[in-house]
Amino acid sequence: MTCSARALAPALALLLTIALPAFGADRVKTANGIVESTVAPVEGVRSFKGIPFAQPPVGDLRWREPQPPKNWTGVRNADGFGPACMQRLSPGADYWLRGDGMSEDCLYLNVWTPAKSGREKLPVLVYIFGGGFQNGDGSEPRYDGERMARKGIVAVSLNYRTNVFGFFAHPELTKESPHGASGNYGLLDQVAALRWVQKNIAAFGGDPKRVTIAGESAGSISVSALMASPLSRGLIAGAICESGAAIASLPPRALREVEASGVKFAESAGAGSLAALRAMSAQQILEAAGKARDIRFSTAMDGYFLAKSLPEIALAGEQAKVPLLAGSNTEEGPARAVLAGGEPTAETLAAAIRKFYGEKAESIVKAYAATTPDEVYEAAMHLASARFVSYGTWKWTELHMKTGGKPVYRYLYARVRPPYLGMPGQPPPAAPAAARGDAPGSAGPRPPRGAAHSAEIQYAMGNLELDTRYAWEPADHEVSKTMQAYFVNFIKTGNPNGPGLPEWPAYRPETNYQRMRIDVKSQAEPEAHRDRYLALDAAIGH
Repeated sequence: MTCSARALAPALALLLTIALPAFGADRVKTANGIVESTVAPVEGVRSFKGIPFAQPPVGDLRWREPQPPKNWTGVRNADGFGPACMQRLSPGADYWLRGDGMSEDCLYLNVWTPAKSGREKLPVLVYIFGGGFQNGDGSEPRYDGERMARKGIVAVSLNYRTNVFGFFAHPELTKESPHGASGNYGLLDQVAALRWVQKNIAAFGGDPKRVTIAGESAGSISVSALMASPLSRGLIAGAICESGAAIASLPPRALREVEASGVKFAESAGAGSLAALRAMSAQQILEAAGKARDIRFSTAMDGYFLAKSLPEIALAGEQAKVPLLAGSNTEEGPARAVLAGGEPTAETLAAAIRKFYGEKAESIVKAYAATTPDEVYEAAMHLASARFVSYGTWKWTELHMKTGGKPVYRYLYARVRPPYLGMPGQPPPAAPAAARGDAPGSAGPRPPRGAAHSAEIQYAMGNLELDTRYAWEPADHEVSKTMQAYFVNFIKTGNPNGPGLPEWPAYRPETNYQRMRIDVKSQAEPEAHRDRYLALDAAIGH
């Protein structure tokens, strides 16, 4: 080799890497630069973590729509999760963050791929974490994408801004926005991540035309909102909503209302202007938000991400025309949320319903009629769940069934999670009587009556082994095998059915509104309490 050839060798190697964007050993060329993972593949799955999908939302970019990431030169390491977005975690909170600390600079995503080349065009799953728009992180073990990737799917998890950093609205922000909008920055982060997927996922072996979005709780609410928003509905091919929709569950509030809350927060933080707020450190902002306990930062009908409510959008048939798999758990809310400290009697239940719904209560009292203590507990648990997330999820499936133009598959998740052992290295917490579900006047704790909120995530993603906080039993692994198989089939084909699984009919009148009850013995069955949802729907008026 001549001297000039030797001098050109490094440049030639880099050129070959760029010319083969799918794979260069453990490197992938994205639109912004090369990422490299030195983590050894596990069962053929390669992982790339901490990839920026937007510029850091700091300084003048705090409370602005996410900006496209800047290009980098050389090779960027992608071995570890990026920082979690700023949030306050209370002791005992159900979050297990594995990222690089916590920072306002947090807009990173993670990719797990089984692809051997960029020509495979595998289906893609983008999972959105929950946490009431206040907490959460894409690094949590229950959202890990490796086991989905083992099933032939390119899996993505992402971070988005939460609490005051993700959902703060203010008249000055609205004025400076080119869209005349403020708030919803966390949702706009999700849109930016989906746009990144459209540009880059083919390099990881994924098909940008086969992107299914999924999420639980606030993640599920986000999925419904992304289906409805004109900014994102063209970026997805399928949707999975686990326990929540932006209808009755944290519905977007009017822009003027969230702006007024923002002004109130600014005053409480001692900041007389937007510039003063941006001059504060992230920790100062977080602490000020923690003291403003009467102000909740959540989604807005801002006229940009959302100009109308989800029912209005769906009734007009303007949502994404994609298959939908959606459902909720049997004990999203405990019976005590309805019965309070009262005895489990029909009178206690009826009184609670009348307190909740006033002059519109009687049809709901009739729908939730119960006699024995067990019947009262079941009805109260159903109502508590409906008031939390189940009604909104049901309503979204009803609307999409009528105007979405694609199949809807509805489930009820019923597997009761085993005892909580605590975080690794820590003793299990002593749950208060209310959290244990003690019956009023009983001599001891009552076992859970149903599947709690968020209990299904590890099962659906196949991640029981990663979450050592629970005493999993063989039956749990069987439930996980079934539920993950349904999810995998849906992500691949838009239909959860497949060999070896109980038949799951589409949710529609012709099949008597059947939904899949997922438990140790999973089976399709008609909606047991459609009358309850219809009574709530008539009273709430969505």
